[in-house]
Amino acid sequence: MAATGGCVAFSTVVRSCQVTPSPSSGNLRPNPSQRQFAVSSESQFTKTVRSETKRTTSFGENGIFKEKHKEEAREGVTKEKQKNPYELGLERNESDEERSRKSLKDYFEESKDLIRSEGGGGGPPRWFSPLDCGSRLDDSPLLLYLPGIDGVGLGLIMHHQSLGEIFDIWCLHIPVKDRTSFTDLVKLVEQTVRSENCHSPNRPIYLVGESLGACLALAVAVRNPDIDLSLILANPGTSFEKSQLQPLIPLLGIIPVQYQLILSYMLSSMTGDPLRMAMDKVMKGLPLQQTAEGLLKDVAAMSSYVYVLANILPEETLLWKLKMLKSASAFANSRLHAVKAQTLLLTSGRDQLLPSEDEGKRLRRALPKCEIRRFNDNGHYLFLEDGVDLVTVIKGASFYRRGKCHDYVFDYIPPTPSEIKNICESNRLFMRATSPVMLSTLEDGKIVKGLAGIPSEGPVLFIGYHMLLGYELVPMVMNLLLERNILMRGMAHPMMFTRKKEGYLPELSSFDTYRTMGAVPVSGANLYKLLFSKAHVLLYPGGLREACHRKGEQYKLIWPEQSEFVRMAARFGAKIVPFGVAGEDDFGEIVFDYDDQMKIPFLKDFIKSLSEEADTVRTGLNSEVNQDIHSPVVLPKFPGRFYYYFGKPIETEGRISELRDKDNAHELYMQVKSEVEKCLAFLQEKRESDPYRNLLARLAYQSTHGFDSEVPTFEL
Repeated sequence: MAATGGCVAFSTVVRSCQVTPSPSSGNLRPNPSQRQFAVSSESQFTKTVRSETKRTTSFGENGIFKEKHKEEAREGVTKEKQKNPYELGLERNESDEERSRKSLKDYFEESKDLIRSEGGGGGPPRWFSPLDCGSRLDDSPLLLYLPGIDGVGLGLIMHHQSLGEIFDIWCLHIPVKDRTSFTDLVKLVEQTVRSENCHSPNRPIYLVGESLGACLALAVAVRNPDIDLSLILANPGTSFEKSQLQPLIPLLGIIPVQYQLILSYMLSSMTGDPLRMAMDKVMKGLPLQQTAEGLLKDVAAMSSYVYVLANILPEETLLWKLKMLKSASAFANSRLHAVKAQTLLLTSGRDQLLPSEDEGKRLRRALPKCEIRRFNDNGHYLFLEDGVDLVTVIKGASFYRRGKCHDYVFDYIPPTPSEIKNICESNRLFMRATSPVMLSTLEDGKIVKGLAGIPSEGPVLFIGYHMLLGYELVPMVMNLLLERNILMRGMAHPMMFTRKKEGYLPELSSFDTYRTMGAVPVSGANLYKLLFSKAHVLLYPGGLREACHRKGEQYKLIWPEQSEFVRMAARFGAKIVPFGVAGEDDFGEIVFDYDDQMKIPFLKDFIKSLSEEADTVRTGLNSEVNQDIHSPVVLPKFPGRFYYYFGKPIETEGRISELRDKDNAHELYMQVKSEVEKCLAFLQEKRESDPYRNLLARLAYQSTHGFDSEVPTFEL
């Protein structure tokens, strides 16, 4: 398919390229069996000329390339082929994703091809755009990948396809024999950034850098504070002075054996611990024979990787890159105070080359707009490890945007099948323990098992009871997605998205899964956008006050007195689905609530400090619905069962004029509240006749019918 990113005009033509015309059309056509990249074709890397027609080339093992006009490369795909953000991922098969994802072996194989294509000289640094990127969204932001000391530019090879669906990707390639200084690399990237910003001033530019590339990204951000930049820094090289590599620079030139030791050390950092990875596969339930065969293949492959790594980083190049990393670290550290760009830090807990975990903590304090995501079980080459998906990280951190500001509704990208699978796996024990029962109501009023009564077409507004600590969310959202392919967009407390100041609230990364599944901060503006986009929206009028209720308040609706959400629903003709959830009293019992905690001075002060860290939902109201942020102490019980009942949808289409009247709107508001209370009462009554309400009864049933079998419940 066409290249998905434009290529800047400051690179040389690959000298070994040969043209092979297509016998049928005469067009230049690449050999489909070759690995391909799009690269820019001008010879001066310090000059960009937009007035001329620019061309890009793609090359493979035999130097075969395909010419493309630069503007076509910039646009990537035609308007008809650009993706709708709400259609991404949900229709794809997970096995297709796994097959299309490349591996570490592909990194070494394609690096070998890329180095071979350089010929003798290699030329100056240049940009290329991977041709294996998917067709991307309209108005996709630009992503510039800045490599580590390897300089190949293929560090994101495992992520090209998924990133290419939402970004216009350009990767920087620094040839093996190139000796461009760090400051000149900064100027090169800076010129690209300024040129693209001039061409598309409203398009964000992402700089993704690892180790050396992270220093490069920081330096460019410092020099361009007026340009809309977002930084993603993986294990930044700003900690080089404290690393184990720094003392090796003076030894590398005088002790030849030191080169082989460093090379082996770097290779082990890239390939990880084969034995540990094999054990991880065993723990995931993969067959032992298959795991053993994979382990033998990995060990055998490592010997071939040494040769390729030696070609990527020959001794002179390695010494040059280490010296450059030292100067880059000093350059970036001296200017950290001037970095104003939004930054996402990715740090590894098992980085053998740099003290990345401690460095992440330091940089988080030093950078004003910085969030951090930790990968405790990963090594230095984070992007080349299985189990790490950069797109998932970006989505979870709400770091993706296509305009000046992030929009939680229109910048949202739905979860992929693999993301859904991972979320299901992480919640499997909870789902089995609660064994949720789902009931819904058809248009004729008949109650049925399952979710057939939920309207397929939006906009739909789910209004219901918020169970203790929100435990009902996961089973409800996942069952709707798996059974009906309906993505429920939940409206959540602002503390899950932003902080007014750092303190004692859980890390924002704790809520990444909620954001991945479509949660947005609760607000009138976001509700308007969701209903406008015909989404299925989840709204709890009781909010935090209901989820953190006091002792004796289970199944009590704690809603504001004045009507909410009704006029907005009527404006878009949304169907309102009232629902109730029961089972919290079977799962835990509150023993120390908000009233108890506020009687203890130091706990009262702690709760007040927590509440000051995040925005409130309803400002200016003295209603009992307002709630300080706290967590009641809950005594776990022998797990019972969760029950969900979705009532008959209430139509608002055609009632916009009627519901403009305050009294009519309040009447409908009270009707919805009454329906939710009826749902709760129905579930509490019917669950008494459920023979499998107790966990032991359910386990006994599943032991004979299979643990993945659906457990029966009461008769309707």
